[in-house]
Amino acid sequence: MTITVGDKIPNATLKTKTADGPTNLSTDEIFAGKRVVLIGVPGAFTPTCSMNHLPGYIAQADALRAKGVETIAVVAVNDVHVMNAWEKSTDADGKILFLSDGNGEFTKALGLDADLSVAGMGLRSKRYSMLVEDGTVKALNVEDSPGQVDASGADALLASL
Repeated sequence: MTITVGDKIPNATLKTKTADGPTNLSTDEIFAGKRVVLIGVPGAFTPTCSMNHLPGYIAQADALRAKGVETIAVVAVNDVHVMNAWEKSTDADGKILFLSDGNGEFTKALGLDADLSVAGMGLRSKRYSMLVEDGTVKALNVEDSPGQVDASGADALLASL
C-alpha cells in the first residue's frame, strides 16, 4: 500500500556518509519535530535525476528554507558510497542530505518501489517529492514515469508551500 497524505513516515534506518564514515540515521532522527522535503529518485547518477530533478532542489534550497523547510533530503536505492560520490559530484554543498536506502526497505515500506528490471536497474524508487512535518506526510507528488520531473520538481513543490 502506498503512503498517502496524512500518514506517518514508517520506521526505518537509512545511511549517510559523514567525516567518520557511513552513519545510520533513523527516520525519527530525520523527520521528528522538523519540516522536511524528501525527494525520491530512481538512482544516483542517472540522467534525469542528475540533470533535471536534483539540480532544481539545489537551486531552490534557500527559497525552500525561507518557507520553513529545515531539511531537504534525497533518497535512492543505492549504497551509501554511491550516494556519497553523487553528492560530491554536485553543487549540493551541504544544501541536500543524501540518504542511502541500499536494500530498498524504506522505499518498499512507503509503497513507492518500482521494478525497473526491464532497464537493467532492478528494484528502485518511483520518482517523487514529499513534504513531511513532524513525521507526517503533508504533500506527496509521485511521477507517472521515472523519466518525468513535473509534479515532483522543486518549482512545483515550492509553489505548493
